[in-house]
Order: sequence, then structure tokens, then C-alpha cells
Amino acid sequence: MNQESSKLGRGLSALLSSKDNTLSNSKDFKIVNITSLQPNKEQPRTIFNKNELEELANSIKSKGMLQPIIVRKIANESFEIVAGERRWRAAQLVGIHEVPVIIRNISDEEVMQIALIENIQRTNLNPVEEARAFKKLSQNNNFNYEELTKLIGKSRSHISNTIRLLELDEKVLNLIEEEKLSMGHARTLIGVPNAFELALEIINKKLSVRDIERSTAKYKKGFKKTKKNYKDPNTADLEKELSEKLGLKTTIEFNEKGSSGSITLYYSDLDQLDDIMRRLKK
Repeated sequence: MNQESSKLGRGLSALLSSKDNTLSNSKDFKIVNITSLQPNKEQPRTIFNKNELEELANSIKSKGMLQPIIVRKIANESFEIVAGERRWRAAQLVGIHEVPVIIRNISDEEVMQIALIENIQRTNLNPVEEARAFKKLSQNNNFNYEELTKLIGKSRSHISNTIRLLELDEKVLNLIEEEKLSMGHARTLIGVPNAFELALEIINKKLSVRDIERSTAKYKKGFKKTKKNYKDPNTADLEKELSEKLGLKTTIEFNEKGSSGSITLYYSDLDQLDDIMRRLKK
């Protein structure tokens, strides 16, 4: 990963850095009319929670905008928001006419990266928005999952499993965005032909993830035959979490009904075996 990517990975602190630490004295700092700003076309967030915006608006009304909006100039006295669209929208709700901005000379590619990373790191994107952001960062910058992990601060398994959600039908993705279907439930539907119908059944009957894993097992069996090393993503996540905590390779297997199973710990030498025994005896 290049130096610029590492800089972006530090979030807005890198953007706000200046030789002059006093923003009000910086040539890049300016107070502008709120109408001179326009949204970033690369904004990954498509849904802005109304209650959260109102809370932010009330905070801005009582305390002012504590952090400037990062922008780039696109015309005379016209700017595109690079980071801070929620603050811009909230300010409009309470009728603020002027806002503080920091003007940066940023390329189209950097605008996209900053917008995605700022949203991923600082606000709660829904899983579908996050998946699209990960995919866009990966494709447009030729980042592999390892580079994305370093850049964003999310685990490799989280990134790969989140991106896999995009294999689902658009109607199922809409249910996730509407917060009617959890990410855990949605992942069990990947590769299932009647995924949307099952999604509606999950919602109506309040089914658990384990319930759906059992009902979709017949589809996953067929997939396992074509993909030798297939592992259910929920199980894979549990394995990774346990492996990271123990420092040992771990596998989890469920029986056909999914009601019981086994956990296997792998050690590479007798010292590791002794360590496992000490932990179990505590």
C-alpha cells in the first residue's frame, strides 16, 4: 500500500493536518454560505437516519459546529463536500446559513477514498452500504482484502463476508437496508434460490439464524460438493474469533441437525499442548 493510502487510513486527522495548527488562521479555513456546498456524488451513505440527524442538528444549534466540513472547490465560491455531509444536512434543519469549511485540493480518486473511509470509520453504515463501499474501494484502487484491512481497520473476514452480501437479490438487500433483516440472517440466504421468500418468512415468524441454517442445509450440501473447502460464513466467523482469542487454529463442526457439534483445537508442538491443558485446568 502506498503512502497516500496509509494517510487516508488515519481518517480525518490527516486531512485536517496543517502547518498552522490554528484553523482560524489557516488559509484553507473559511466560513461559507451553506448554499454554496453540494453533496459528494461518491457518498456511500444512501440512507440518513432522521432521528440521528435531528439529534445532531440540536447539538449544532446549541453548541455550534465544532468540526469544519472538508470540501474541495469546484467553481468560484462553489464547493463539493468531501467529508461532513451529515453536519451539512443537520445544519440545514436548524436554519444555519453559514458553516465552517476546510478547503483541500483533492483529486477525484482521493475524494472517493476519503468519502468511503470516513463513513466506514466514523459512522454506522448499514451492512449493504458498507459492502458496496468495500467493493468500490477494492475495485477502484486494486486493493486486496489484506490492504483493505490495514486501511479501514476491519478484519479480513468481516470485509469478505460483508462483500458476499452483494450476491443476494436486490429485494433481500432492501430488507437489510430497512433494518428488517439482520446481517446474520442474510448471510444464511446467500446461494439459496428462494432467498426473498425465506427472508419474508424470517421476518414474519421471527426465525433464528440456526433455524434458517437448518432449512437451507439442502442447498448448502449441493454447494459443498462443488466447493470442497466450503464453510458456512457464520461458522467461519466463530472459528476466526476463537482462533484469535486462543492463538490456535480452531475448527467448529455441526451435525446434520445443527443442534450439536464439536470444536477442535490444533497445536503444533508440546509446549502449545501444555498451554492448552493449563488453560483448561483453570
